[in-house]
Amino acid sequence: MANDKLKDLRNKIDEIDTKIVDLLNERARIVIEVGDIKKKEKLDFHSPGREREILERLTSRNKGPFPQDTLRAVYREILSSSLSLERPLKVAYLGPRATFTHMAGMQQFGLASQYVPVESIKDVFSEVERGRSDYGVVPIENSTEGVVNYTLDMFIDSDLKIYAEVMLEVSQNLMNRSGKIEDIRKIYTHPQVPGQCRQWIEKNLAGIPIFDAPSTARAAEMAKDDPEAGAIASEMAAILYGLQFVAKKIEDNPHNVTRFLIISRKSPGKTGRDKTSIMFSIKDKVGALHGMLTPFADAGINLNRLDARPSGQKVWDYVFFLDMEGHIEEQKVADAIERLKQDCMFLKVLGSYPRSG
Repeated sequence: MANDKLKDLRNKIDEIDTKIVDLLNERARIVIEVGDIKKKEKLDFHSPGREREILERLTSRNKGPFPQDTLRAVYREILSSSLSLERPLKVAYLGPRATFTHMAGMQQFGLASQYVPVESIKDVFSEVERGRSDYGVVPIENSTEGVVNYTLDMFIDSDLKIYAEVMLEVSQNLMNRSGKIEDIRKIYTHPQVPGQCRQWIEKNLAGIPIFDAPSTARAAEMAKDDPEAGAIASEMAAILYGLQFVAKKIEDNPHNVTRFLIISRKSPGKTGRDKTSIMFSIKDKVGALHGMLTPFADAGINLNRLDARPSGQKVWDYVFFLDMEGHIEEQKVADAIERLKQDCMFLKVLGSYPRSG
């Protein structure tokens, strides 16, 4: 009796799966028609606003028991695959494959996009500026180690805009060719990583020299060819480069999160759940720091982050980077920024974009 019931339920699942495949192909045919219209009308082939509408409509309709996060992930891949029927998005990222930047890109754009690995953050900006990639992915800050200064510096001279942000939970893993910690005589990893794993390294790898690599995935690639080397990198990197795990999840903070920015030559539209980022340099005078915050306090605008970088022009001269809630198209945001601009030597809006989560 139980076996008959189980067989009946499985038959129903098979019928539903068949319908899903048929509907996906019907959807794909319509997507192709939409693409033809876009080409004739010379419209942008990628419409992120439309994608957000689809995801928000479907998640609001979903009453379970299918998990909401999984529904988003499934439709992210459907949207990515559908877009590839017109042409795949080209996304530049800090390579090689299996870096956390690569993983952040896949979380944003899905597996069907075309990912372009480059050797530096500067090269990510260059790929997008020259139009060779539609978007770029760069790290901006880590919850343990703080801001990625090189990314901030790149925005000073670039005209690219922040298009979106991605929050990625980051787990660091020690790996080598043998899987034995006693074989490790040196370690390769990205310069920011040791600070995320300081306690574990001091306890288990005291005295072992750590060498910088351009990325965690490149560190794994280097360790693949060196029997005395270990690497601290992602699980994906271990699989990709054929390394064995020595220890998993060695980060000090179990909630280790890195924030990535999607950069583009264009700006997204207003969504109602936005964030605006600016950079500026203020005139050196009494009360300057207090004065730069006053316009936002008066307008009731919440500030999410404020960082300062030496300008490189003269001693004690700084460039400030500020994130705030709201969109530049909102009057109170525009007015507050205009007030701040009056006391600045220069001010640049880096972009207004949807908040993550």
